[in-house]
Amino acid sequence: MARTLFEKIWDRHVVTHGSGGDALLYVDRHYLHEGSFHAFNALAGAGRGVRKPAQCFAFDDHYVPTAGRERGSAGVADEEARGLIENIARNTARHGIRHFHIDDPRQGIIHVAAPELGLTLPGFVINCGDSHTSTHGAVGALAFGIGASQVKQVLATQCIWQKKPRTMRISIDGALGAGVSAKDVILAIIARIGIGGAQGHVIEYAGSTIRALGMEARMTICNMSIEAGARAGMIAPDDTTYAFLAGRHFAPSAAAWEAALGYWRSLPSDSDARFDREVGLDAAALEPMVTWGTNPEEGAAVTAVVPDPASVADPLRRERMQSSLAYMGLTPGMAIDAIAVDRVFIGSCTNGRLDDLRAAAAVAKGRTAVVPAMVSPGSRGVKLAAEAEGLDRVFRDAGFEWRDAGCSMCVGINGDQVGSGERCASTSNRNFEGRQGKGARTHLMGPAMAAAAAVTGRITDVRRL
Repeated sequence: MARTLFEKIWDRHVVTHGSGGDALLYVDRHYLHEGSFHAFNALAGAGRGVRKPAQCFAFDDHYVPTAGRERGSAGVADEEARGLIENIARNTARHGIRHFHIDDPRQGIIHVAAPELGLTLPGFVINCGDSHTSTHGAVGALAFGIGASQVKQVLATQCIWQKKPRTMRISIDGALGAGVSAKDVILAIIARIGIGGAQGHVIEYAGSTIRALGMEARMTICNMSIEAGARAGMIAPDDTTYAFLAGRHFAPSAAAWEAALGYWRSLPSDSDARFDREVGLDAAALEPMVTWGTNPEEGAAVTAVVPDPASVADPLRRERMQSSLAYMGLTPGMAIDAIAVDRVFIGSCTNGRLDDLRAAAAVAKGRTAVVPAMVSPGSRGVKLAAEAEGLDRVFRDAGFEWRDAGCSMCVGINGDQVGSGERCASTSNRNFEGRQGKGARTHLMGPAMAAAAAVTGRITDVRRL
């Protein structure tokens, strides 16, 4: 029987089925961060240990500051954040879990550092107590976020109960135009199908456009699958995947590499596999995208205008748009590229990789930021690689702040925040009210677009630069 990539991985990992139709899945990798303390506390309360600590990996990312890191956790000004960083160090040491802590040269955002270390591999089932775990599907893994009680379950059993989701294939074909990035692709998808458009589904991204993308761009697309309501996002492994993984620290090597390749090459969806839903996009029709509202579906091409809620027939959607525009301080009919910004953030698990920094630096080079602009690499590895290429000097010369690795201003819980009423051009993944700080107004866009906003002081079509 023909099967999809998702079905092949799902079938291989089912341990047993429950009476309610749920399946118990075996978990290959379990990633943890500072917010996992609830699960560790519950585990201790139940008198349980960690079932397979060698398959668990912890990273400091959400709460670590991106400045003043010389003193390690002792230099974390916020007492609560410092406590969480110290707490995960104690919990991982107690249970024998490998921990990439605040001082580790391999530290970084889980969804950036784990793939670059070769921990994320095709065919794996991967869990983490973070919704953007879907990022890891870019290598051909089934990766999805879980809640605190499920984190406890995976720690205790290395398995998780799940209902089998439906399948959706989103095919993008053709060549992307100049200035159009992977971030624009996923924002265009979400604008088309909506934030609930993939609810209950696992998305497989396919088509000639996807096959032509590098691994970092593929991660950007899979990262924001959750913003469309999907359980996970996936891309079939291919030669691009294998070249990315070859030689990485935790990837298989020698004979084990050849055996792994044999399995990985069997994973792509069969040519006659059926999906529950199909969506298609023409890459040539895409433009640089910007969000104007307070959820990721409220986005449009940079050449468009802010939409008028009065033109929308659905009363619920119309009311939501009115609320978004009121919060964002925008009026219908405004040209999107006329919106002034107060600051710029480049980073996050969506756009904090080396290629993202290269794209932003290409725009910043020889120009000067006219608003405060911050660059936070997604990992220490990315930071070192960028510095080796001189990207940090490009940013500094242009007046950008060059920070350390972490979730930074994406979540606004680590000291990096947007002020109330301030408007931020951001490469992060969420633009909800207060996401980057109380009263903060967030416009999502790609890294080159964010750099363009920094040097012009407003949302700008990067193609003009």
